[in-house]
Amino acid sequence: MFWFKKKKELELKAMVEGKVIPLEKVQDNMFSTKVLGDGYAIQPTSGEVYSPVTGVVTTVFPTKHAVGIQSDTGVDVLVHLGIDTVELEGAPFISYVGIGDKVTPNTKIIKMDLEQLKEAHKVTDCMAVITTKKAIDSITPFHLYEEVHPGDIVTKVSLR
Repeated sequence: MFWFKKKKELELKAMVEGKVIPLEKVQDNMFSTKVLGDGYAIQPTSGEVYSPVTGVVTTVFPTKHAVGIQSDTGVDVLVHLGIDTVELEGAPFISYVGIGDKVTPNTKIIKMDLEQLKEAHKVTDCMAVITTKKAIDSITPFHLYEEVHPGDIVTKVSLR
């Protein structure tokens, strides 16, 4: 008799309201060439940002433009807001989480002022990237080029 071990999966949920685009379309080579890892991007229509996974916050950048989360599957996910927004030194962002906080896709982690980002001529794309690259077996995207709301499943990841 053979027992097949079911592969673990991780669902990445929409962290913000907007249109899903593939990472390859992001106007930043660190994301579009997947140097940091694989995932998805959303062109936001709202500034309310939620966790894409259930897990624990491991990093909150001082400029509040990015948050690292270790999912409950042990996979690290980076939530990055906008392109070159680090230059704004945190001005358009309010963080609601700190290191060690437990989060779910219902947890608001950051509020970003989209108008302030646009006035600063910054691209507002929001990325969710799995930085634990060796953990990924395959990725299945959903809702490409469609509108999503926080909590919608955007990507299913089969883990090794």
